[in-house]
Amino acid sequence: MTDADIEATKAPLIDHLIELRARLIKALLAFLVMFVVCFFFAKDIYNILLAPYQHVAGPDATLIYTAPQEYFFTQIRVAIFAAAFLSCPIVFSQLYAFVAPGLYRHERRAFAPYLVATPVFFALGALLVYFIVMPNLLHFFIGMQQAKEPGRAQIELLPRVSEYLSLIMTLIFAFGITFQLPVVITLLGQVGIIDQAFLRDKRRYAIVLVFVISAVLTPPDIFSMLALAAPALLLYELSILAVGLFDKKETAPSASGTPAG
Repeated sequence: MTDADIEATKAPLIDHLIELRARLIKALLAFLVMFVVCFFFAKDIYNILLAPYQHVAGPDATLIYTAPQEYFFTQIRVAIFAAAFLSCPIVFSQLYAFVAPGLYRHERRAFAPYLVATPVFFALGALLVYFIVMPNLLHFFIGMQQAKEPGRAQIELLPRVSEYLSLIMTLIFAFGITFQLPVVITLLGQVGIIDQAFLRDKRRYAIVLVFVISAVLTPPDIFSMLALAAPALLLYELSILAVGLFDKKETAPSASGTPAG
């Protein structure tokens, strides 16, 4: 290879790196703008996250913080968490804009719906946590309190603001990631890496893997693990059906194009 050939290959690479840097800067700016906005409304966002606890504990629900700076850093974490979620569409669109020129037209058409499906399924997982999992989990934990009686000390739940945020953020993240299962599986099925027969054959391994992941991602209680494992297994079964539909769409044109006799 001559010096001229080497220089010719350097130019496109440098152009791609410059474009990648520009895309990453735009994504980072989107996150920073969202962070500033979310930090301004951090208390309001945190109060929204508190709704499941208030629903279970009643109007006298109380949380505490045991260090002067704890609530301030909790608001920062709230802002980061909300900004990451709100900036996802912009981040994904920038990544897609960088990758799209290297894809064929049919590949772009096949890939584009997953950019919409990813945040939608993450939001569905978050809503499941917010409206079903957290209220039932908190109801179980609050039920463990002990009233003051002769010879028995009173045991009362007074959650810290940071620990409550960690709990609900962990569950939202765990459910949001798990709800990407049909997105990933159908994408792999559409590009031909896996098929319906493979998913059915590996179902027993998928069940074990789902329970292991549920135990790792959720807090160490059986309710949280089962609450995550049950919808994950349902999503796996729905993914099998979705991949089967892709298989039928791919075999139909080839079958129609086969000459008779």
